[in-house]
Amino acid sequence: MLLAGWMVYLDAVVTSRFEGRRFEVPSRVYARPLELYDGAAVTAESLKQELELAGYRSGDGSRPGTWQQNGQRFLVGTRGFSFADGIEPRRRLSLNVSGGRVSGLRVLEGESSPIVRLEPAEIGGIYPAHREDRVLVTLDDAPPLFEEALLTTEDRNFYEHFGIAPLSIARAMVANIKAGRVVQGGSTLTQQLAKNLYLTRDQTLVRKANEALMSLLLEWHYEKDDILETYLNEVYLGQAGNRSINGFGLASQFYFRKRFQDLELHESALLVGMVKGPSYYDPRRNPERALQRRNLVIDLLADAGTIDTTQAEKARAKPLDVAERPSWSENRYPAFIDLVKRHLARDYKQEDLQSEGLRIFTTLHPAIQERAERATAQTLDQLDRGSSDTRLEAAMVVTSRDSGEVLALVGGRDAGFAGFNRALDARRPIGSLVKPFVYLTALAQPERYTLITPLRDVGLALEFENGQRWEPRNFDREQRGDVPLHLALSRSWNLPTVRLGLDVGVPAVVETLQDFGVTSSINRYPSMLLGSVTMEPVTVAQAYQGLATSGFNTPLRTIREVTDSKGEALSRYKLEVNQVADPAAVHLVQYAMQEAMREGTGRSAYRSIPESLGLAGKTGTTDDGRDSWFAGFSGDLLAVTWVGRDDNGPTSLTGATGALPLWTRFMAAVPQHSFSPVVPDGVQYHWVNSEKGVLTDEHCENARLIPFIVGSEPQTFEGCGGDFSRRLRGWFEGLFQ
Repeated sequence: MLLAGWMVYLDAVVTSRFEGRRFEVPSRVYARPLELYDGAAVTAESLKQELELAGYRSGDGSRPGTWQQNGQRFLVGTRGFSFADGIEPRRRLSLNVSGGRVSGLRVLEGESSPIVRLEPAEIGGIYPAHREDRVLVTLDDAPPLFEEALLTTEDRNFYEHFGIAPLSIARAMVANIKAGRVVQGGSTLTQQLAKNLYLTRDQTLVRKANEALMSLLLEWHYEKDDILETYLNEVYLGQAGNRSINGFGLASQFYFRKRFQDLELHESALLVGMVKGPSYYDPRRNPERALQRRNLVIDLLADAGTIDTTQAEKARAKPLDVAERPSWSENRYPAFIDLVKRHLARDYKQEDLQSEGLRIFTTLHPAIQERAERATAQTLDQLDRGSSDTRLEAAMVVTSRDSGEVLALVGGRDAGFAGFNRALDARRPIGSLVKPFVYLTALAQPERYTLITPLRDVGLALEFENGQRWEPRNFDREQRGDVPLHLALSRSWNLPTVRLGLDVGVPAVVETLQDFGVTSSINRYPSMLLGSVTMEPVTVAQAYQGLATSGFNTPLRTIREVTDSKGEALSRYKLEVNQVADPAAVHLVQYAMQEAMREGTGRSAYRSIPESLGLAGKTGTTDDGRDSWFAGFSGDLLAVTWVGRDDNGPTSLTGATGALPLWTRFMAAVPQHSFSPVVPDGVQYHWVNSEKGVLTDEHCENARLIPFIVGSEPQTFEGCGGDFSRRLRGWFEGLFQ
């Protein structure tokens, strides 16, 4: 009766686990796929980096998952990939990479296509709490001779026995009695599965008895193929940090950077041989031991007549072929993955992300991420050498200027550290980064303000009801009298900014920031006009995205789509665009931000960046240099950088000496196009003397070509040599109107 009751209990345990959710499969997080086509912006360095990150190996370029470089020419054997919109087949490619561009792309083998997508690199995952990791495979996925190798080595009578092998158990018992301890096992594959699924690894008679009973129950309830397929996905095959490598699907990637179905005979033999002891036969730590065990499996296949002598000799002659480093086993980019998880939390439960095997396709650009990490580390090392400040930290957010896709994100000096994420959680005063929004609020009123409107750069003091007094000053302590509005912004002068902000109203400036995607609370004190408002770098990037896209609020995206484990689309995250500001007014602000780069606070960037590259940007500094900021964009990228101390202590840095060098080092390392904004309807350029506030001729002293919203341009003209030349030019222009 006791045995019967125990069997009923074990039966419930076996069936509930086997028929329920057998495995908690982590979600896989992928970078964006690299698209290759003639004209694609790719350097040889970034192509090799992305291939290696995706698990490709240097070789002859003919086998799937290999590449070869000969000068500018690359041969690539792609592995194919199942995207949500269809399967990208295997191909053999030839292409040239020169001057940061792809040319001469040809498909040598496989389906012809002008655009080829490489499989995206797996950059991390969202794992179950028990830290088991696996890639599910089926029996149909097994490469040739794999099943034969496994059964020949581990359980030759798998399809004949009913869960246990009495003769094997008897032999093991005799050996164990003679030794006085457990020294040998007689387990079938079914018993191994029962142990892995339900039991501990303790070598006790009670555990062995339960293992045998559970094996009988498994065989009673389920087909042999179901048991074998479950074994393929459950068997323990190594350790990656604090995560276990379970199943042959993940093991093939971890050891060979290959899909399970692409394994060759000698590789299959190695994995089968490791079943006996993954640590003991670890090919990276114990290569000689692993080689002997692999060759034993090959010999067993030959002895059984499964392969002939020639096949066996050829397989034994092969090296282990194990990848030098494991495929990435932890989250390679923890700061970026952190943002992905926060975006996923809007639509998915944490337990589903940890167990349903979802595939998450993100916007991360591996080459840009690598350059952002490198620039951060190098710049902070340089700043540390030239400063007595406590160890500095930094953050960077890089987006696509047009789409708002987050291409790279750095959370600190140690980019691989999965701790405090400064890009998302370091909430700091933004200093002068707020000024473009102050000026935009004013320029949206063209009847009152233009880029040449004179502003008072003289001291002022405000007294509040509580008796406190606020007396802002310029950074250089100078006062210049009346200055044109565009100079006040490009030179980042405080006094004219405060006067302008008070004139348009602090609430109006706050509303502008909110329109551009700032959702956190903003104090409505006058000091916010100089940046006392606090934001995280990612929030700054959100706000500046609207400035870069001419007044369109484009929510930042890290995810393109999510599929289930079978590749069926669950969610697609499309581009969202909402116009929140007059493009004409934003165009005027962009002009002043370009001027800031050419002549103002950002001009040092052009010591490293070619002058032909058009940029727009703004520095930001808070009191005592506690926070050094820079936000700017080219035609392709927008990047926000922050440098400071974690303890919020003072530094000797300004925006131009801390965050700007970091921004510059990064932007100089990435091929990109100039920022050349399209002039919106309702904007015209005129030659003016901005100091006098009048129209003038191009060749006159102090002449500057400045945009105006139509109707707001000066009505007075002042030439520099009589008005004859102006009338003559007007007569010629009139001939063609």
